[in-house]
Amino acid sequence: MSTPSRPLAYLCLALSMSLVGSYVALSKPLAATLPIFLLAWLRFGIGAIAMAHWLPKPADEPPLTASTRRLLFLEAFLGNFLFTLCMISGVSLTSAVTAGVIMAGIPAAVAVMSWFFLKERISARTWFAVALAVLGIGLFALSKPEHSAHGTPALGGENAPNMAWLGHLLLVGAVLCEAAYSVIGKKLTGTLGPKRITSLINLWGFALATPLGVYTALRFDFSAVGWNTWLLLLFYALAACMWTVWLWMTGLKAVPAAQGGIFTVLLPVSAALVGVLALGESFNAMQLLAFALALASVLLATLPSRLARRVGS
Repeated sequence: MSTPSRPLAYLCLALSMSLVGSYVALSKPLAATLPIFLLAWLRFGIGAIAMAHWLPKPADEPPLTASTRRLLFLEAFLGNFLFTLCMISGVSLTSAVTAGVIMAGIPAAVAVMSWFFLKERISARTWFAVALAVLGIGLFALSKPEHSAHGTPALGGENAPNMAWLGHLLLVGAVLCEAAYSVIGKKLTGTLGPKRITSLINLWGFALATPLGVYTALRFDFSAVGWNTWLLLLFYALAACMWTVWLWMTGLKAVPAAQGGIFTVLLPVSAALVGVLALGESFNAMQLLAFALALASVLLATLPSRLARRVGS
């Protein structure tokens, strides 16, 4: 299993988060047409078919240990299944703006978890980059119009406004799930290749989504879904299950988890760009400032240090 060069790893991480932002923005019609559990089940199912040839163990890869199997399950359960439930439920009880502000904590959560669990040494420059990333995502969320919980289908019905505290807790849970996804992914790249990790995680996701997915499918009218929605679903499934995860795991092989977590700032940036270019949305001054801070955090985290430049020369 070859390790990519540092610049190639940075490119993989940037492409991964940019793709995530793109398919998040373009998947709005899917969420409006397909129930969430059916959408998740179809997504993992398409991914399983596309990655069937990635499942067999390569000759140079060690057999799966009990510890590795547990990590693969946790990666799928926390990063795919539980993150989605916490995120959707949290937004339904609060608002999209609140979710954006809380989700700004992902880079910091990744840094803390990588320091605590992986014993990574976090430099002052990386901490400063994390602070810029948090500030950039927070400003981006605050720059968008507020949508109250009344305007979102809430789990609590008429009592939804009184359940905002639960929504906040669920969103914090989503942050921790996403941070755990990065940290566990870094741990897995030490023994497994990116393609194998991607396919095994997706298989676990498919297994977790199958009970509720099948239940929903039996009660859903598939004839009402247009061909353009199926094409969008195909892109969404390949991007969400295959391309982004493979790129992310490839990048993490050569980059510390804390540094990789900073690239999550590219998710809202790319989502907003797709909104402007494809959905007719517009920028405002605060969003431009937020994007500048987000990109500055990535630049600060990835520029080679003076010592690295000296060694390279």
